[in-house]
Amino acid sequence: MALHIPTLLVASVFIFFLMGLLTVHAWLRETRERCLGYLGAMMLLAGVGVVLVSLRDTGMDLIPLVLGNVILLLGAGMNWTAMRVFAGRAPYVPGIVAGAVVWLVLYQWPFFRESMAVRVSVYSLLTVGYCLLTAHELWRNRQQWEVAYMPALVLTLFHTLFYIVRAINDRGFPLTEALSGMGRGVPFFSLMLFESMLYVVGIAYVTLAMVKERAELRFKAAAYCDALTGIGNRRAFMQHGEQLLSHCQRRGEPVALLLCDLDNFKRLNDAFGHQTGDEALIAFSRISAEKLRKKDVFARIGGEEFACLLADTDEHTAVQVAERIRQGFAQLPLLEPGLLSVSIGVVTSRESGYDLSRLLSRADEALYSAKGSGRNRVQKASDSVSGNTGPLPT
Repeated sequence: MALHIPTLLVASVFIFFLMGLLTVHAWLRETRERCLGYLGAMMLLAGVGVVLVSLRDTGMDLIPLVLGNVILLLGAGMNWTAMRVFAGRAPYVPGIVAGAVVWLVLYQWPFFRESMAVRVSVYSLLTVGYCLLTAHELWRNRQQWEVAYMPALVLTLFHTLFYIVRAINDRGFPLTEALSGMGRGVPFFSLMLFESMLYVVGIAYVTLAMVKERAELRFKAAAYCDALTGIGNRRAFMQHGEQLLSHCQRRGEPVALLLCDLDNFKRLNDAFGHQTGDEALIAFSRISAEKLRKKDVFARIGGEEFACLLADTDEHTAVQVAERIRQGFAQLPLLEPGLLSVSIGVVTSRESGYDLSRLLSRADEALYSAKGSGRNRVQKASDSVSGNTGPLPT
């Protein structure tokens, strides 16, 4: 079935403008996602470019051959920039205009102006270059993205392949043949318009999906993050802690819980102000994180209370980790020596099992014992039960 070229031209321009306006509208509603602005600009430029290129063979060839193709190539540069910005990189203006500049330089060459086949091949190769840059941005950042980038990559590679085929096979033909539906190149020209519409709709949809997915991940991360210290909050600790306990129980590995509470924190706030108290909380979070492994679960579960769940750790090792945290915090030059200290209760799965609530309860008893014995110490739950509340050697 033959496709009607004039209808396809009108439909493609309509779709380019519609998708461009909708994408720009989405960007204006969420201006932090600048990639949508660049993607919308690509679609609007594509619509303008197709309109101008359609003026070919009407007696004013300078407009379609120069301005039309320059705008289309700028649109291709915007498409690449959209993925570059989505990946967190800055726009590269020389790269955006490079294709248009190459086209303007080549247009000064008479053979280039007079040969439609050469112009079609050069334009297709420049488009392939931008498509490969777009695919490269998607691929190079695959490790840092948690969103589904593969549909965008596949769509871009298919678009690239199409223009590689065009650069090799399409020799171009007068627009009058296209509009009349006659000529050897009409089927491929029809397919090109159809593929362009599919690409614009497809890339708009998958990019919006990636933006939406990333926003949801950010909201989820914010819900599990303590705003002041940047570490996990109580919700994160309970969820990730249960997962760690379940994993260690299946493997038969011991787990240790450190429950930490900054000493005399209210007095610290009253004497030096809440800003100093916040700095102490942040400093303790940093010191503790440096002493822990990536697989351990660390969170702020209360005002000045922190919990550390250590995977594959026995009591002796847990006490050593707790002592390093205690000493590191006490030696911080944030305030005068002796003003910063922390008490830590230690419990392991050996005496309390793999139930997180029970571990927290037993660690709280040990912490209470450490507070009652003078603060600034590490207290094992096993010792607090037997009444041994003396400080551990340091």
